[in-house]
Amino acid sequence: MVQTLEPLILDLVEWVAREPRPYADVMDAWRTSCPRLTVWEDAVDRGYVIREAGNGGPVMVSITAAGRKFLESNGRGQSLGAM
Repeated sequence: MVQTLEPLILDLVEWVAREPRPYADVMDAWRTSCPRLTVWEDAVDRGYVIREAGNGGPVMVSITAAGRKFLESNGRGQSLGAM
């Protein structure tokens, strides 16, 4: 199953890399009740994305340095300079 999840984790991390996202939006798009499809949980556990409290605003999800490295090592870092 790990091989199946890898492209989905890449998609999630790349989506967050484009711009920080409100936690609620991330959960709407990526949370699942399927115990075999743990994309969000795996991205957080691996340290690719992080939840951060907004300054009086919503909790935001941002990419980490490990997430950027993960994208780059999988050929998806080309457009990170613009992110």
